Amino acid sequence: MTPHLLLLSLLALLTTANSDHAMDKKTYIFRVEHRAKPSVFPTHADWYASAAFSDGAVDPLPLLHVYDTIFHGFSASLSPARATALAAHPNVLAVFEDRLRRLHTTRSPQFLGLRNQVGLWSDSDYGSDVIIGVLDTGVWPERRSFSDRNLGPIPSRWRGSCEIGPGFSASLCNRKLVGARFFSKGQDASFIGGINKTVESRSPRDVDGHGTHTASIAAGRHAYQASMAGYAAGIAKGVAPKARVATYKVCWKGSACLDSDILAGFDRAAADGVDVISVSIGGADGNVSPYYLDPIAIGSFGAVSRGIFVAASAGNEGPSSMSVANLAPWLTTVGAGTIDRAFPADVVLGDGRHLSGVSLYSGKPLARSKYPLIYPGNSGGVSASLCMENSLDPTVVAGKIVICDRGSNPRVAKGLEVKKAGGVGMILANGESNGEGLIGDAHVLPACAVGSAEGDIIKKYALSAATPTATIQFKGTILGVRPAPVVASFSGRGPNGLNPSILKPDLIAPGVNILAAWTGSAGPTGLESDGRRTEFNILSGTSMSCPHVSGAAALLKSAHPDWTPAAIRSAMMTTSSLNDNAQMPVTDEATRKRATPFDFGAGHLNLDRAMDPGLVYDLADHDYVTFLCAIGYDPRAIQVITHAPATCPARRPAAENLNYPSISVTFNIASSSAGNKNHSKAVIRTVTNVGAKAETVYRARVEMPAGQGLAIAVAPTKLAFTAAARRQSFKVTVTAAAAGSGERYAYLVLSDGAHEVQSPIVVSWILPL
Repeated sequence: MTPHLLLLSLLALLTTANSDHAMDKKTYIFRVEHRAKPSVFPTHADWYASAAFSDGAVDPLPLLHVYDTIFHGFSASLSPARATALAAHPNVLAVFEDRLRRLHTTRSPQFLGLRNQVGLWSDSDYGSDVIIGVLDTGVWPERRSFSDRNLGPIPSRWRGSCEIGPGFSASLCNRKLVGARFFSKGQDASFIGGINKTVESRSPRDVDGHGTHTASIAAGRHAYQASMAGYAAGIAKGVAPKARVATYKVCWKGSACLDSDILAGFDRAAADGVDVISVSIGGADGNVSPYYLDPIAIGSFGAVSRGIFVAASAGNEGPSSMSVANLAPWLTTVGAGTIDRAFPADVVLGDGRHLSGVSLYSGKPLARSKYPLIYPGNSGGVSASLCMENSLDPTVVAGKIVICDRGSNPRVAKGLEVKKAGGVGMILANGESNGEGLIGDAHVLPACAVGSAEGDIIKKYALSAATPTATIQFKGTILGVRPAPVVASFSGRGPNGLNPSILKPDLIAPGVNILAAWTGSAGPTGLESDGRRTEFNILSGTSMSCPHVSGAAALLKSAHPDWTPAAIRSAMMTTSSLNDNAQMPVTDEATRKRATPFDFGAGHLNLDRAMDPGLVYDLADHDYVTFLCAIGYDPRAIQVITHAPATCPARRPAAENLNYPSISVTFNIASSSAGNKNHSKAVIRTVTNVGAKAETVYRARVEMPAGQGLAIAVAPTKLAFTAAARRQSFKVTVTAAAAGSGERYAYLVLSDGAHEVQSPIVVSWILPL
């Protein structure tokens, strides 16, 4: 895209907004060529507030945020007409409208291979010198997970602060919680209507719970006798228990996060001196934007270019294909898997059949052995089948166990509707899209979630039996579950919907039924009517898997301070596990079949091996610039992302040659169907020896499940490293049989006898542009 076309597309968007809402103000984010600032202005903020950016308007720009670290520019609440005029300013590189984002919402460290006194925990001193910035809903600092007992001084490089607000004093920060900030200007100026002071705290305090949960997953201290109302009892701890936490409240109660505030959080975190950023946030509408119009992609590039590792959640729109979020290649995108712990509950039907489900219900059990069973969807329509608000007739459901279909409204809200209507219990049945993926919830009444197949059996029984009855039996916590991990059905899947030459997600980590610290302002369901309070809560989502990788990055950064963000990601990806704890290939919860790299990327995070990966696939800023040129971005669009002027080569490079730890090859569907010839493509990779032995030889081999229809050749097949030659390049040629359908995959393994450096190779077919 040429600079002229980029500007025209932005103007067209704003002009459309102008015609539709001539009098409405909206928040816009402006990317400015900061090098053009006249020296007469002391700061960029002074420049933006001056007549130079007034465009003839009487009033100066009503600035919300001024960005000056990893992004240069500002956000402002303006009429579409004024935004359109500013878009044409010679020093404005890009402008985009503020958008709404959503949050992607004890035992898991051991499940990742971490052990006390040995391995990565010991070698990294539990991450004690690393600072993790968490962009989320804030923090509830009084939890034991944020104790600074026996921690050393705060790293001297730290430049952050503890912002005060209602119910949040500076004294709440300590040697563990080293910083806390909040960003609300985007919210205040938005169509959402600003901060609701009756339920929110205009401070870093977390009244939602999500931010406290994610921060403690990444870096929570050891908390003994932890549980959620008796479930998952044990010692709760984060992946990097001694790492420091800095929280940046960019999301507010109800999962509302705006791009302008998120970008301000990125900008401030980088200026404060964090080493890792954790972002469990993604698009609210399932759509993806080009990198130059995506503030998370832009903010994370600025962070990575400063040596900050950024992990982001893959989204919860699975199991459908192409549902993965946060697609930028400089991000580490994390999907979700299960761990070897479960919270089983059984539905017992009146005819004696037992059907398995899960539940975190902790109240009084059902008093009787059998209760009448009803499926309101049979007569009450779709809203009743979903147990939507005010959809249930108390005269019909009172005293009964109610079957509710999953979808549309929150799972726990369905139980509340059943309770309000006088029901004694609920069976939450998955639909076909959810498959057999089950998530435990701390329901407000006796309730159990069951998979799609079990749900169909229960509904058929309820509709066919003369007097259907049932009960629910709760079985507490079970450890040692097999198989685990399993790819969570909700986890975002590939292929990459923006650039299929990059495989996303990168890997998976624990994200199902994770115990971590919780807010003191909400019950475990998060419902306003839930008056229960608990120090810990159990949640599921890629929001939970993302901070596992953030904590892992902190450990690796502490053990290897000279590693780049790309090297850290490579170490995690190339040592990931492809097998579960039954030593069988990892399966997909949605289909119960073998998972593929489109489901789980490089595999499941395995920190027992990541400390010593042998080889890494490293990347620098110029590599990403070359990639952006390869996918057709012009220098102006690239500058919006990278902060610096860019020049693309005369001959467009191949996007597949980005030195990524996975290999994704695409072929054109049209050319594939034109004849029976095979299709072939070669890609280049370069590996760096980071092992203890400078002189070593790695040999390449390809492993492939049967029936893939691929031929893969590696040249050379032997890579010899010395102290003077720690980097070696090789070529991978992928040939696919001429059948342009489906996705195929294999694995490249480089081995020196002590290390197995493993990379997925995927092949997919795309429509021509």
